[in-house]
Parts: sequence; structure tokens; C-alpha cells
Amino acid sequence: MNLFADIKTLVLDKLTAMQDAGTLPDGLDFSNVTVEPPRDAAHGDMATNAAMVLAKPAKMKPRDIADALAGQLAEDPRIALAEVAGPGFLNLRLSNAVWQGLVSGVLADAGFGRSELGANQKINVEYVSANPTGPLHVGHTRGAVFGDALASLLDYAGYDVTREYYINDGGAQVDVLARSVYLRYLEAHGQEVAFEDGTYPGDYLIEVGQALKDKVGDRFVGKDESEWLEEIREFATERMLDLIREDLAALGVKMDVFFSEKSLYGTGKIEAALDDLDGKGLIYEGVLEPPKGKLPEDWEPREQTLFRSTVHGDDVDRPVKKSDGSWTYFAPDIAYHYDKITRGFDALIDVFGADHGGYVKRMKAAVSALSDGKTPLDVKLTQLVKLYKDGEPFKMSKRAGTFVTLRDVVDQVGPDVTRFVMLTRKNDAPLDFDFDKVLEQSKDNPVFYVQYAHARVHSVLRKAADLGVDVSDEAISKQDLAGLTDPAEIAVAKKLAEWPRLVEIAARTHEPHRVAFYLYELASEFHALWNRGNDQPELRFVQEGDLVTTSAKLVLPRAVAVVISSGLGILGVKPLEEMR
Repeated sequence: MNLFADIKTLVLDKLTAMQDAGTLPDGLDFSNVTVEPPRDAAHGDMATNAAMVLAKPAKMKPRDIADALAGQLAEDPRIALAEVAGPGFLNLRLSNAVWQGLVSGVLADAGFGRSELGANQKINVEYVSANPTGPLHVGHTRGAVFGDALASLLDYAGYDVTREYYINDGGAQVDVLARSVYLRYLEAHGQEVAFEDGTYPGDYLIEVGQALKDKVGDRFVGKDESEWLEEIREFATERMLDLIREDLAALGVKMDVFFSEKSLYGTGKIEAALDDLDGKGLIYEGVLEPPKGKLPEDWEPREQTLFRSTVHGDDVDRPVKKSDGSWTYFAPDIAYHYDKITRGFDALIDVFGADHGGYVKRMKAAVSALSDGKTPLDVKLTQLVKLYKDGEPFKMSKRAGTFVTLRDVVDQVGPDVTRFVMLTRKNDAPLDFDFDKVLEQSKDNPVFYVQYAHARVHSVLRKAADLGVDVSDEAISKQDLAGLTDPAEIAVAKKLAEWPRLVEIAARTHEPHRVAFYLYELASEFHALWNRGNDQPELRFVQEGDLVTTSAKLVLPRAVAVVISSGLGILGVKPLEEMR
């Protein structure tokens, strides 16, 4: 049930009838006709741009089209008023019966808000994808929450979603990890060690070093790196992946696929991807122009194997093989996305950190070239998170050595608060995370305000049940809602009506933060109605001594709880039934 879609269908039907009657010419394109909430709620419940977008192709004045359409719409019992404003805007007010039916419909429709927008298209959402060299930090936390909520949103909107983690285990950083673990291994044998040359000093490797000792004894003590590097690299990487999986689980994130970069090397997969591009005339040998700005001292023009990425919208062509014959970092990334394409995904989404902004165009160019423009890639950048506690920047984690970990955040406030707060800003906007404020029990704390609304509904249901009311959805959804007419009640119903439309907009734009914003607005309308009941007893949900009226009054708050529960489910936050 999507009320905005229903009214849009009504508008289109009336426009077609106007064509049949000769009021409008045939052959008009209605694809740009919309029905949306008006910018100013005082103007009505919905507004359509039909007259404005059809005036030019119809060779008519917008006002003339709007007047005729208003007359047509006024014939429908759902439309209480169709009012033309300005040069041809058409504002609509719906009858109370529509809002009453909408509220009942929320309980009658088990899938209220769910959409078939995705039409079961296969979509891959890759997120987190941190180097397996240590615990996840707070920046990864935001990417993990954003990616996971986006995946849930797309699933809710009818897509077939795969959640994927790309393990960056093919580069030099994994060798550094192995050397760091070796130092902890020597330490476990009682030796004094020094962490130099960029090795990782975090305490989290102490257990790994001890575990390695338990497994191999003193077999690697005093041995040359060539004898232990490969084995320790594999051991350490797997241990770090276990740690990362635990971190993600603490946040409520579970991946469908962990894809290893290392699996691309020596298997012909990188060569296959570049052969595909070569077959399209996009690989050549050439020399790049020097970098813009200050010229590095060690820069010299070298012939390299280049990808002609500028053909697909990039600023410059990109090297895929160095002059010494080794692959660049970009080459395996091309192969990885080629693998995604060959797996049959209809669309790809990559969630990158703020420091990957320069990678967006080249990756889009690669996917466009590999798929012949058929597989869209949307890259979402998550900006930095600034942590505060007691009014001061939150200090680094000793365990990690150099940064605040995901676990630091979750241990402080819990996964629900962490997830919701991470979605209170758009992904590409910086986020301040204040440990004190996110735990406040006030309207200024959005996660509390939304969960409090859900808990309030359940407190009402418990109170009504104690009075003998059957509070099951089946029972209360059958009640007559003719008494639901107060403006505060209608305001809540109107906000409920926006949910299916909001889901589709958020899914199309890949913006799960819209869900968090909407839930806060819905909670605000609900709390406002609750507070009005303090002064107007007839608005209270429980009418003591009148079980029939109470049963009917319960439909609206229960509908609010249903939508809040659905929205929080998308965000990965548990809806609370009681708060202390």
C-alpha cells in the first residue's frame, strides 16, 4: 500500500480521461508527472506538477490544465479539495477517511513499506574491506554501518543483495603484518624486540604471537625471513580475519562473501580482465605525464602498460603494470570488479573511506569498460568521524596502538546507539560522535527519541491489556476509526503514509540516512500527539471504562510501532519495548 502511488495513479487516469475528452491533446508524455508532499504543509496533503510539465508540450496555459484537472480530481471521494495555486500548481487535500483507512491498512498489510522497486535485480554491496592487519577502527565502523544499512534497505526495496568484503591480502602490508607478528613471536620466547620500519606495535598482536609459538614452538627463532615469511603471513592474516569477523559481529554485521585479493594472483584472473580490456583497444604501452603540482624528485618518464580510462570518463589514463613487469595496485582491483561482473550482478556499489576519493573515477571507468556500460557502479564515500567524550577528543586505543577501534565505540555505547548515530548524517558529511550526548535521554538524542516512541506504544498496549482489551493486531485492526479526526492524529497518519515513498527514494539514491531522519520525524509527531493527550483526555490512547474506544484508539500507536520497527530493522537497531 503506497498512498502517494495510488493518488499518482488517480492523477494519470484523470489526465488520460482528459485526453479522451479532447481537453488535452494525444501523445503527451506523463513520465515527469509527480505527486509529492508540498513544500509547505499548510498548502495541502499532496501536490502534483502535472499542469506545469504538460503545458509546453500541450501548447496550453498551465492554469487551464490545472483547473480542468482539479475538476476531474474533485469527483473522486478520496479528494476533499483540489486547489490551483499560482501559475498552475495543484494542491490536494485528502478526506479523513483516507487517513483512517491508511492507519488500518498498516496493520492489515504485513509488508507495509516494502517495495518491488528492485524487481529482484542482483546487486553487490562491498563495504568495510579493511586491510587484514589489525582491528577495525572508527572509520571502518561508519563504513560498516552505512554499507550494512544500505544493503538492508535495498533488500527491503526488492533487490537481491549480496554483502561482500574484499580482503586486501595481496599487498606489501600483509608482509609487514607477518614481520610484526614475528616480533611478538620472539617476544613470547622471552626476547626483547623493537618495532621499527613501520611495523604494527598494537597490543592485539601479543596473543597472535603467543598463538604462533604454541603452534610452531621455536622452529622460527633465529631463522631467516625467507624461511618463515609466507607461513606466518598466512597464519597472521587468518587470525586478523577472525578478529575482524568478531568486530563486525559485535556491530551486528554479517557478510555473505569474503573475497581474497590474493586469490587473483597466479590464477590468470588479472590477466583475463586486462585481456578483456585489451580486446576493446583500451590497453597500450605509453608514458604518463608528470604529476600535477610539485614534481617528485624520483619521478622519471617510464614506459608502462596503461589502461585508456579517459575513454570512460577518467581524468587521466591509469597504469596497470609497472615498468619492471609487476602489477600496480589498480590491476587486481580491475580483476576483482571483473569477477563481480562475471558473477552476473546487475549493479555494483562500493563503499570507500574518505581517503579513496581519488579512486572513484578510475574504478567507474574500469567497470564501465569491462561491462560495456551495462553494469552501473555507484561509489559511496564515508567521511571522517570525530569522537568526543567529556568535552574532549576521545583518545587513541592502547590496544590498537594508533587509533580508536570499533570495539572501543561499541563497548562504550552498544551496537544500537553506534549504528543509529552513524546514520544521523549523510555518508559524505563529517560526523561528530559525542559519547555523552548519544546516551542522553532527551529529544536531542535521536536514537533515544525513536526508541522511546516504540517503548511508549508498548507501555500503552500493556496498560490496555491489563484493562481487558484484546490488543492483538487482528483484533484492533477491525475497529472503526471514524473517530480519528483530530489534527494531531491526522498528522501522525500523514507521516505514516510517507513511509513507502521514503523507502523507494532512499533505495534509489542509496541513502539509508533518510530512514533515520524519517523515524525521528515520525517519533516527533507521535510524541506530540501523546503530549496533547495530557491536556485533552479524549486524545489519550487508553480510555478507562470504555474498552471499545480504547481498542480503536490503539490502532494508530500500534501502526507507529510497526513502521518504527521496520525502519529500525533496516538500520540494524533493535526496537525496545521497555526503557528504564
